[in-house]
Amino acid sequence: MNWSVRRDKKYRLAITSLLEQYLNRVEIVKLDSDPNLAFEHPYPHTKTIFIPDKECQRPDLLATSSDFLRLWRIADDHSRVELKSCLNSNKKSEFCGPLTSFDWNEAEPRRNGTLSTDTTCTIWDIDREAVDTQLIAHDKEVLDIAWGGVGVFASVSADGSVRVFYLRDKDHSRIIYESSEPDTPLVRLGWNKQDPRYMATIIMDSAKVVVLDIRFPALPVVELQRHQASVNAIAWAPHSSLHICTAGDDSQALIWDISSMGQKNLPSPAQPPSESQRTAAEEQRRNEKNFLMDRRL
Repeated sequence: MNWSVRRDKKYRLAITSLLEQYLNRVEIVKLDSDPNLAFEHPYPHTKTIFIPDKECQRPDLLATSSDFLRLWRIADDHSRVELKSCLNSNKKSEFCGPLTSFDWNEAEPRRNGTLSTDTTCTIWDIDREAVDTQLIAHDKEVLDIAWGGVGVFASVSADGSVRVFYLRDKDHSRIIYESSEPDTPLVRLGWNKQDPRYMATIIMDSAKVVVLDIRFPALPVVELQRHQASVNAIAWAPHSSLHICTAGDDSQALIWDISSMGQKNLPSPAQPPSESQRTAAEEQRRNEKNFLMDRRL
């Protein structure tokens, strides 16, 4: 499921089915009295995201991934949904490897990144409905992706690694973490949008969540261990750099405050940062501007 962020479409949620059959469904739910908008979808979904267009400058779109990346256009009066485009990254065939996940670039909504079981990562130009870049991202299936800025994204894979890619240097990537047991898949990835130095990842069939600092590869900042069964979802708070929610097979959703877990460079939410902390943070942001958030790309 995914929340819409458009200011003119508040309290709108897209929910998808996960049925082991060809026909699946998408339902767009609104808080007001309007009837829900539902339509059929081929194959089970792996992800769905509304276009990250808060200011309503673009068409009202919803993207879904399964066999292809599909873009659906929602009518202005919310009366119908039409298939706008069906994007296939395999130019040599009408078929492609199943898509495991995708992420829409919030800083530049024309960019969308999809992942496939064939180890590729495809960056789409939504405006042109064409492939912008295609990378061999990992040695095995690529399972999740997260944007960290206009020109940088990260991915996790069944090969057990977290890799960071820069669109200005497409031939190279950085491995910032590898699971301690060889070839143990990393299945989910969350990038802290309030503080892009930090991200979190989930290990398959593991009850812990690994929090990483991209400035210090290989060594986790902290391992969150309170679940009693496998963790299957993570989400950073949209309004705070210090909080993350995890959900697991133990029927628990836990909210973590990482300011109390040894991150001395992060101020506590209950205590304003000191002058020295503010100066250090400003210097850090300047140093990282070209590294992560270069808006000129």
